[in-house]
Amino acid sequence: MNRKEFVVKCASCFGLTGIATLLPGCGATKHIDAAIEGSDLLVPTGSFETIDKNGVRKIIPFVVAQNDKLEFPVAVFRFSDVDYSALLMRCTHQGTELQVFGDRLHCPAHGSEFSNRGVLKNGPADTNLRIFPVRVEGASVRIKLS
Repeated sequence: MNRKEFVVKCASCFGLTGIATLLPGCGATKHIDAAIEGSDLLVPTGSFETIDKNGVRKIIPFVVAQNDKLEFPVAVFRFSDVDYSALLMRCTHQGTELQVFGDRLHCPAHGSEFSNRGVLKNGPADTNLRIFPVRVEGASVRIKLS
């Protein structure tokens, strides 16, 4: 990344931060404490629902699942009732915890970007994210950690 690209990217990030501050909830990331059962991280499907100020039920595209036993959180993206992806939020470049912005994961250390399916979009990282196997079982998204 050259100097101009860096300045543009930083200005974009600061702009997004300012907008998120002015519009509460617009860019907010929902963090949940997820249980671990055996080798599965359990994320309730209801975690992807929210109620807006008018009482209307809305589906949100992702949650960040955390558990004290995990070194890094897991970003869980919802594409449909039966299609989810679960990604370790650890940059494959130098191990920095990633941030979620819409349908992308971004590394605050060096600017690597990944899609919501874990595919590398922009380096310096040179490999995709760790993707966990996912299955929907009843009212839970079960994420196989091992």
